[in-house]
Amino acid sequence: MTVTLKDFYADWCGPCKTQDPILEEIEDDRGDSFEIEKINVDEEQDVANEYQVRSLPTLIVENDDGIVERFVGVTQRDDIESALDQAGA
Repeated sequence: MTVTLKDFYADWCGPCKTQDPILEEIEDDRGDSFEIEKINVDEEQDVANEYQVRSLPTLIVENDDGIVERFVGVTQRDDIESALDQAGA
C-alpha cells in the first residue's frame, strides 16, 4: 500500500514554516513507510483546488483507497503519526 502525506503550503505562510520541522522529524524517523509530497499552492493552484484546500497549512494523508485524514493548521506530530498508522504506513 502506498501512503502519501500531501503538504499544501506557501512560502509566505508563517504557520507552514512552523509545520516544516515537525514533518522533517517524522520523515527522518519513518520516511521509508510513506512519501511526503510538498505542494506550493501558489504554483499548483489546480491541485489545491482539486483537494479543496482553503487554508494553510493543510496536510492530507492518503493511501490507495483515498483520503484517510485531513488536517488544517499546524498539526502536532502525534496526530500526523496516528493518521499515517491508520493509512497503513
